[in-house]
Amino acid sequence: MALSLRKATLADVAQLENLIARSARVLSRDDYRPSQVEGALRGAFGIDSQLLVDQTYFIVEEDGKAVGCGGWSFRSTLFGGDARTGRDSSTLDPRTQAAKIRAFFVDPDKARRGIGSLLLDRCEQEARQFGFSQMELMATLPGVKLYAARGYVGTQRVQYDLGHGESIEFIPMRKVLSDP
Repeated sequence: MALSLRKATLADVAQLENLIARSARVLSRDDYRPSQVEGALRGAFGIDSQLLVDQTYFIVEEDGKAVGCGGWSFRSTLFGGDARTGRDSSTLDPRTQAAKIRAFFVDPDKARRGIGSLLLDRCEQEARQFGFSQMELMATLPGVKLYAARGYVGTQRVQYDLGHGESIEFIPMRKVLSDP
């Protein structure tokens, strides 16, 4: 079946929330405890509606069904959905700052079929068009392989407090964009 990529809209939120929860619960099993995933779904993972308003968040569909989502941002917030406190919507300077890769999730039944790469290509292309020469992201442990294969370089793991005595590990990663 053919994959199609389009900009996500506010009308897609319910479908995307379901996809994100399913993706996180299944694809994170080898890296995170269920309590970490559930905690992350309360803020660290999820839809940031600012990306939808900015039109920098995408949905990949197969036969009209969402099989992947992800985006990029020209704003300061590095990760987290609407429920995460402390987000910063200030605009980045593409001459001195890196654009952000945000909230990539793939249907577990469709994993490793190029959906993440399709999204990443689109995000990097658009960021370049906005004048950015660098990208950065906060990778989940299951996402590190995709990003590393696409030229992103990680640093030391960081702990993010999920509340209720729970934390989760992420890996900050960066990439210098080559010319198209």
